[in-house]
Amino acid sequence: MPPILFSRGISAHDQRAIAVVGTRQASEQGLRIAAAVAHDLAVNGVTVVSGLARGIDTAAHRAALEAGGRTVAVIGTGINKFYPAENRSLQERISREGLVVSQFWPDSPPHQRNFPMRNAVMSGYAAATVVVEAPWKSGARIQARLALEHGRPVVMPKELLEHDWARDYAKKPGVHVVSGLRELLAVVEGLIAELNAGPDSLPEIPILARSC
Repeated sequence: MPPILFSRGISAHDQRAIAVVGTRQASEQGLRIAAAVAHDLAVNGVTVVSGLARGIDTAAHRAALEAGGRTVAVIGTGINKFYPAENRSLQERISREGLVVSQFWPDSPPHQRNFPMRNAVMSGYAAATVVVEAPWKSGARIQARLALEHGRPVVMPKELLEHDWARDYAKKPGVHVVSGLRELLAVVEGLIAELNAGPDSLPEIPILARSC
């Protein structure tokens, strides 16, 4: 856990939160899956957490907002920066209707080392992680590993098993491999039920500092 988190937006406990993550170079199918999962979470009152990157992250944030739900963006820059630049309006909307969180000094620019650190915070914030698409070099793969280290469930479609890392992870406890969107949503709904049954057992992320 980082010593300080900066935030802009509406603070909440977000004990019912699930991360939806994936590659920046997403396929059309991946974008549809991310949007469908985020919509399903949002309409069930579950906070959608993602990293505000291009591709899967953007699709998840937008779908959650369009469904009238809550979304949290955990970013890899300072909270006064906008990266990627084309997501500036989305970041500003999330800061009005949801929450933007950063562990970096407010004016910190993007840096390659920041994003795995961002994934660690995102994994810790969410009660589970859905990995939609993730090649070897993807930050989503890093988040899957971190989620398992944090004792959080990981959900991923069977298409990811084309990657060695996914086949290795599929053997680990807490990993759900699903066939198709319907099964993915069913597993996610099961995770939601578990959240409803025991919210007091989920950790909270303290906001120790805020940049407004």
